[in-house]
Amino acid sequence: MLRNPNGLSYAVVVLLAGNIAFDVLLAAIELRFLLTDAATAFFDPAVFGAFDLNAAYDMAFTLYVATGIVFIVWFHRLRKNAEVWAGDLQSRKPGWAIGGWFVPIANLWIPRGIAVDVWRASRWQPYAADGARELVLLNAWWTFWVADAIVDRVASQLYKRAETADAHITAASWSLAGYLLDIIAAVLAVLFVRRLTSMQHTKATGMIPATQ
Repeated sequence: MLRNPNGLSYAVVVLLAGNIAFDVLLAAIELRFLLTDAATAFFDPAVFGAFDLNAAYDMAFTLYVATGIVFIVWFHRLRKNAEVWAGDLQSRKPGWAIGGWFVPIANLWIPRGIAVDVWRASRWQPYAADGARELVLLNAWWTFWVADAIVDRVASQLYKRAETADAHITAASWSLAGYLLDIIAAVLAVLFVRRLTSMQHTKATGMIPATQ
């Protein structure tokens, strides 16, 4: 049975927008740190004022987790809808639309494969060959998401080991790169969510198909 994903898509977009806002704020903090004397600037009130960095990081992390949960619920719903239209095109069971995100290392490609299957089932002609640039948006989103995940991991490890000003500068540089990648990935995710949701809505309601 088809289920309407529109409400969930709006929630995902709002949460992604919140992530973008926090990324911009935290990226600005990292940049401010890099442009000041690293030996004295780290968590220095004279640099950051009364702004509570720990609270900002906690809020950003909470929002990130909430976004992930809602996104996965939305993703699973679209996968279930895809089963109705072209179940034979789906290479993995619907449960993988949730579980695939939590498999170490394999989560770098399993969700993308599911997304491609769902995309094909959601277009007007599921069994047609892929267009030359049809999957550009999906692939761009996934590429930046994976790159961000890797860079964030490196930055986290560098911060844990940082004991000198130079080490903090290196960690902050990686962290800043991670925030910039995350902003791009989030923007692309918004476009991907709206596009795929629109495709399913168009198909479910029998409207004249938009250009695929």
